[in-house]
Amino acid sequence: MISARPGNGVRRLCEHATACLTLLFLVVLSACANGKSAGMADAGSGAKTAIASTTTAKARNFDVLYVTDRAPVVSSARALSYGPGRDRALSFGSVSLAFPPTASGRPADTSDAPLKVVATTRIGAFPQTPYAIQATAKGPERLPATVKAHERAAAALKGEISRRLSLAKRKEVVIFIHGYNNTFNDAAESTGKICETLSMDFVCVAMTWPAGGSGGVFQGYNIDRESGEFAVADIKKAIRIISETPGVEHVHLLAHSRGTDVLLSAIQQLGIEAYVARSSPAQRYKIANVVLFAPDIDLDVAVTKLFGVVSDPDIPFGSRPKPSGAFPPTGSLHLTVYSSPNDKAIALSSFLFGSVVRLGRLTSTNMTTDINGSNALWENSQIAGIADFIEYKGQAGFFGHAYFNSDPAVREDLVALLRDRLKAGDPRRPLVEVKRPFWRIAEASKATN
Repeated sequence: MISARPGNGVRRLCEHATACLTLLFLVVLSACANGKSAGMADAGSGAKTAIASTTTAKARNFDVLYVTDRAPVVSSARALSYGPGRDRALSFGSVSLAFPPTASGRPADTSDAPLKVVATTRIGAFPQTPYAIQATAKGPERLPATVKAHERAAAALKGEISRRLSLAKRKEVVIFIHGYNNTFNDAAESTGKICETLSMDFVCVAMTWPAGGSGGVFQGYNIDRESGEFAVADIKKAIRIISETPGVEHVHLLAHSRGTDVLLSAIQQLGIEAYVARSSPAQRYKIANVVLFAPDIDLDVAVTKLFGVVSDPDIPFGSRPKPSGAFPPTGSLHLTVYSSPNDKAIALSSFLFGSVVRLGRLTSTNMTTDINGSNALWENSQIAGIADFIEYKGQAGFFGHAYFNSDPAVREDLVALLRDRLKAGDPRRPLVEVKRPFWRIAEASKATN
């Protein structure tokens, strides 16, 4: 019952409205996760699966590499899977995917068919973090046994990347990081869909963090946020190791929703590492494209992470700071942000977290002088020539948050960007110029997800 006192009544109504909006927000984001998949079958220890997709009368199968700090779970049938719990040991392996056959027994049309996980095989794992140390006369140092275990795991991961490179058309790696409330299967299936969209030309990696727990609608989002923070160090380590693999020419980093915050945190740390080493992320880690789909991150936070090195002239450049002078060449590094004014999930996130603008709803129309962060992002991106902001005005289902993998026009533009290496403004990309660096998807088709 609402109190007769006006102050209490208004306050309780506001509290009730906020609670309802919070519930709606979490339901919206939960609905944005991919459909839940069947459990994974154990493919057997050390088993290897082919990268190239194959078509049979039953299904069309292929596989992607996974890297995860989720805790492993094993079903009663001894089938390997990974849950929402955190694991202090970073694991990696192969996950097999299939497009289920149609009623006629023929392989499904992959343009809109759902992918399903078939089997998962763990190839290796790194030591548990934090790595053990020991006291020596010179001071604390890492245990030699732990260092050797790390080196063995890194060599195994590089070996698997090399094996896949030998089978791939392009000697490049595409890494995808998912968002809130996604299971391991969701992450693998989304990565597989992206890989299929790109014609299987690349080595594809599902980099999945401990999301999708059972904390309830009010706690689940906060639990996932902290699990994302937990995963940053592991994701940074994995990106570094993958980029150091001989034969890798470029690394493309893709992320969706809350995964964009996780990715930008890792990139921020890698950027500092590169700068201290008198280099850039493009030079040191071969990062060519950073693609953010529907980023669920506050604009000011995103700007801070993207331009942290720019804003701190006291960071050592080698052995001492370099406050003035040109930055190391950015090379082919390019940032592409897909945003939508119709994204209801991001709108609710903006309300709950008090954001003036969240990056996932940034458009040319809300780029005003009142939003300092947006102007800094725009001006620095223009000067460096490293970013494009693409507005999607379709619906992509009721919530408008999953368009990156459901709308054909967005997928077509991703193909043009990564596979065909076309810049914004090229007539072969489905884009209309708004005001550089802002563009709009020319034809946003009606999505079903």
